[in-house]
Amino acid sequence: MNNMEYYVGEVKLSYHKKSMETQFASTPNEAYRILRSTYRDEDIEYRESFKVLYMNQNFKVLGWTTISDGGITETPADVRMILQAALLCNATCITICHNHPSGNLIPSRDDDRLTEKIRKACEIMRIHLVDHLILTDNSYYSYREKGRL
Repeated sequence: MNNMEYYVGEVKLSYHKKSMETQFASTPNEAYRILRSTYRDEDIEYRESFKVLYMNQNFKVLGWTTISDGGITETPADVRMILQAALLCNATCITICHNHPSGNLIPSRDDDRLTEKIRKACEIMRIHLVDHLILTDNSYYSYREKGRL
């Protein structure tokens, strides 16, 4: 009988302890402060980017990642990529965010649909979607603060 071997790609997450203070993101303002610092000033008004903040159950920040960089009016956000990183770093809570280069903080229908899609996927995986922030250079819109999550 022929023994078949399977070779599949592997996703790895490496952990490198940084000599930085422990950060927590239990409020939208704390999450905004952390996530805003991940954007270069010239990029936040230039093109959309979708990022995720990963936390443990006490809202201690485990890390963040950029899911995608897009164009002027949109950027893709693959739910599988968002949850893959959450599972690899043992996150139990996430805050998602993207910026609006136009400076308009009002979520679009596409933003609302994506939020619900991610919320449902997180629910299945028992990961708490804490918030969806829309960022501009100096402000944010929080789905959580507006009672929409």
